[in-house]
Amino acid sequence: MGASGQSEGARIVHLSLDDPALAARNADLEHERRVAIFDILENNHFALVDGPEGPYRLTLSLADRGILFAVSDKDDAELRRIELSMTPFRRNIRDYFMICESYFEAMRNATPERVETIDGARRALHNESAELLKTRLSDKVVLDDDTARRLFTLISVLQMRG
Repeated sequence: MGASGQSEGARIVHLSLDDPALAARNADLEHERRVAIFDILENNHFALVDGPEGPYRLTLSLADRGILFAVSDKDDAELRRIELSMTPFRRNIRDYFMICESYFEAMRNATPERVETIDGARRALHNESAELLKTRLSDKVVLDDDTARRLFTLISVLQMRG
C-alpha cells in the first residue's frame, strides 16, 4: 500500500492517445493534453473492476460511437477494451471547449476577476463531467475524482478535431 492507503497497482503508469489528428491541435489544446497526461502519471487511482490488478498502461482512441479505453498490463499485454459512448458527454465537451476558449482569451486580455469567474465555470463543468465519467465507467473501472477530471480533458481533446 502507498502513503495514500491505495494499492500501488491501482494506477496508470503509461498513458497515450491514439489520434492521427494530434499534430493538428492548436497550442492551447496541446498544452491541456500535455498537462492532463503529466498530472495523471504523477498521481492517479485507476483499477479494473473484477480484473487483474495493475499497474496499467492505457491508450485512449476514437471508436465508432465513442472512446476506446485499451487497458494493458505493465508489459503491454491487453487486459480489457472498454468502449464508452460519447452521447452523454457531447454537450459537456462542447461547453467545456467554449469555456476553455473564453478562458484562454481572458488569460491574455481580461482582468483577474474575469479570469477567475471563467475559471470557476470551467472547474464546475469539469467536476460535473468527471462525475458523469466515473458513473459511466463504474461497473468497469474505479477512478478517483482527479483522474476522472484529467481523463475527461483527454477525451475532450480527442473529440475536438483540431
